[in-house]
Amino acid sequence: WTLFNSGLTSLEVGFVASLLVAAFIGLVNGWFVTQLKIPSFLVTLGMLLVVRGTALFVTDGFPQRTWSAEGSWLAEVLVGDFFIGPFRIYMSLFWFIAAAIGLGYVLTQSRTGNWIQAAGGNPSAARARGVNVSGVKIGLFVLSSVMAALAGVISSLRTSAANPNSGTGYELEVIAMVVIGGTALTGGRGTIIGTVLGILILRVMRNGIVLIGVPGLAYNIFIGAIILGMMALHSWLERRHQAGT
Repeated sequence: WTLFNSGLTSLEVGFVASLLVAAFIGLVNGWFVTQLKIPSFLVTLGMLLVVRGTALFVTDGFPQRTWSAEGSWLAEVLVGDFFIGPFRIYMSLFWFIAAAIGLGYVLTQSRTGNWIQAAGGNPSAARARGVNVSGVKIGLFVLSSVMAALAGVISSLRTSAANPNSGTGYELEVIAMVVIGGTALTGGRGTIIGTVLGILILRVMRNGIVLIGVPGLAYNIFIGAIILGMMALHSWLERRHQAGT
């Protein structure tokens, strides 16, 4: 946003720069996890504070003035819209579906997907089979960071503004969505389609909470309860599995 809105460069160059910066952040996260053996959750949380603090410092904590990318082919590709009959479809939905299908295929139908599952489920066994566990983890951190940057760019283009507080609190919702979708927080188990279903379920639940009159400020209580409940359920199922029942 800064590069484009200040006139220093085009939107396309700014877009590529944002993805490269995100990839570097993911690379740093992966290095901390694989080389310094720091838990990934703590590394991600620490980097979140660094990046968010930098955004707040650069912008003085205020949303930047509105801007328009009207006429840009990149904006049309990322956040344009089209009609299917009477229905208006945004390109952001298309990219969401494309990413889910593409990554789902990689995870379930490719050798890379097997490496990912093995590296998360049993790193020692994966190394014994020749899997570069550290490389896989770093690659996943880079991919996750780039996808987050892409989502941020799409959000900024949709709202025509850059808000340093955008996304605050989403980290808890994302954890809940992933857990609801069946992903084990201990690693090695999870599917893309399950995560997509977790997103849809939690969004429906959020709307339902509002419709039945529950105060919006109580939503985080609900999210926290879901996370604790699903972790307890996962622990119980894991014990049953180990017991062979």
